[in-house]
Amino acid sequence: MRLLLVEDDCLLGPAIRTGMQQSGFAVDWIKTGNETLTAFRTSSYDCVLLDLGLPDMSGEELLKQIRFGRDGRPVIVITARVQVSDRIDVLNQGADDYLVKPFDLSELEARVHAVVRRCDAPHPEQIELKHGALTLCPTSHSASWQAEPLTLTNKEFELLETLLRKKNQIVSRSQLEDTLYGWGEEIGSNAVEVFIHHLRRKTDPDLIQTVRGVGYMLRPVH
Repeated sequence: MRLLLVEDDCLLGPAIRTGMQQSGFAVDWIKTGNETLTAFRTSSYDCVLLDLGLPDMSGEELLKQIRFGRDGRPVIVITARVQVSDRIDVLNQGADDYLVKPFDLSELEARVHAVVRRCDAPHPEQIELKHGALTLCPTSHSASWQAEPLTLTNKEFELLETLLRKKNQIVSRSQLEDTLYGWGEEIGSNAVEVFIHHLRRKTDPDLIQTVRGVGYMLRPVH
């Protein structure tokens, strides 16, 4: 899952980015409203984490521009403002959730999963993804193969979830890298291939097919 973190605090921004990356998210961190609007034109995100006190425009104004453009990506406001009136205002302006600083990163992670589920509903497959002997549950971050628990790293899980959600499509290496890594994260030249190799060893060598020169896809189930 890829997040856009809009936070101008140079101590808090990296801390949130690192914490969420350790939980398996790909995170792009930017500091201004104008950078946010540019990012929206060039990248795809599952959720936006938005601070209200930005240097070039207010978070409220940025939220209005996002919603005026009919962008449906969920937005969680993260702010030090504790007044109920502030909460009501931004929720009425289109925010999906509101979290007051300081907060626990585990709560932020849970809220991200919750708003993404709500925005994607109603889709039963969001709760449990199945493909032959493979079952993946994004909400509990659990997986099984042939009804036995499957132990996956965070990035293995994210890669497999991406292929499951696009199981009838070929997914390019660059698309998988965009899912797994945020801006500025170092990407090994064969990182995707290594993850796929591990997944094949943990499941079935033929589960993930390589479409030479194009990308990867799950083997069709007949």
